Amino acid sequence: MGNSEEMADHESVADTLRPLLRAAFGPDPGVAFEFWDGSAIRPAGTSHGTLRVRSKEALAHLVWAPGQLGLGRAFVSGTADLDGDIFGMMRALRSSAPHAPGAGITLGPGAVFQAVNAARRLGALGRPPEPPPEEMRTRTGGLHTRRRDAAAISHHYDVGNDFYALVLGPSMTYSCARFAGAGERPDDTVSLADAQRAKHDLICRKLGLDARPGMRLLDVGCGWGSMAIHAAATYDAHVVGVTLSHEQAELARKRVAAEGLSDLVEIRLSDYRDLRGERFDAISSIGMFEHVGSKRAAEYFATVHALLRPEGRLLNHAISAIGGSAMGGRSFVGRYVFPDGELIDVGRVVLAMEDAGFEVRDVESLREHYALTLRGWVANLEQEWDRAVELVGEGRARVWRLYMAASALGFEDGTLGLHQVLGVVPSGDGASGMPATRRAWG
Repeated sequence: MGNSEEMADHESVADTLRPLLRAAFGPDPGVAFEFWDGSAIRPAGTSHGTLRVRSKEALAHLVWAPGQLGLGRAFVSGTADLDGDIFGMMRALRSSAPHAPGAGITLGPGAVFQAVNAARRLGALGRPPEPPPEEMRTRTGGLHTRRRDAAAISHHYDVGNDFYALVLGPSMTYSCARFAGAGERPDDTVSLADAQRAKHDLICRKLGLDARPGMRLLDVGCGWGSMAIHAAATYDAHVVGVTLSHEQAELARKRVAAEGLSDLVEIRLSDYRDLRGERFDAISSIGMFEHVGSKRAAEYFATVHALLRPEGRLLNHAISAIGGSAMGGRSFVGRYVFPDGELIDVGRVVLAMEDAGFEVRDVESLREHYALTLRGWVANLEQEWDRAVELVGEGRARVWRLYMAASALGFEDGTLGLHQVLGVVPSGDGASGMPATRRAWG
């Protein structure tokens, strides 16, 4: 009888994994752990929920891909699960981790050693398990080439419009909402649909679309057309929306037609780099800049600058991270959610816009608003879980639940930021056409 089998006869899985869990999450993270043999480790105090490890394959994922990628693979594959308040559980696990509080659920060197030792004792060492099929592993072409960008966009967005409708709700808007209220903090009593409408209206007013009817707007990364529809219906703007997602373009055109706005809104399946030579009064880029990358930022801002008339404005609405953060191939988000994505420090965004010829006139953070937005999306997903699994499969539904919950916590603790940066192209004599104060857009 081998050593691992002898251990299994005399020691529970909980006993074997106790040193690993202590190294990874501290002595009492406030989460219960249950294992495939029925053994468990319970917290001394309040429990936020239960982390269920259903098979030793979860441990194998962790050994072969230490850190968040291995943890993510275990959850996506269903060999591990979070049962309870996912926000409370993830916050408890993150805050109790002795190696990097607030930096996400990762594993320090001590925890990796303990994982290998536990895997050996439990017979979990061997060939590496296959990653779940939801993981993107093929990336052809150079980083941020047109072909590779199109593949990355398709991986994330072409998963079914019905699934996105379930998660996003009737607004069909996949970006930070604005929960405007009378108080000093975001008003969580505002509905998600109203908050998205408030965000779109804020952007329209920042861009000056309320100044006169018939202004020409380019919406880069137009999604399912919600911003374009709002600008056309509310301010009589003539809008061109561009996206690389086939499914987004198809539904956006249907939504535009259903609203009777086909004479004002054109949706193109196109790369923003194909727009040279056209002219617009305003450009909105909402939740698209994360796909551009720091090496392409200068080209991006130079391209959109050339598309604007004098006194034309750009509103760049994007997730940011202090010092910048590339979603690399060893990260969960980089493999499952946003391949090749990159979060750029807002300071570098401002400098890149200025280098391209923009005068930056306003920077606003909506960090707390994105936390509320993501919590709303998670609530939608959990409420319609069975339908979501029917639409995209359990693995992909698990990806979304995990990444949206983790992202919400990132916005709450300041690891992630969301900034709207407003720039204008000054005319030859330096005129900007900008209002004197922010009161123009509220």
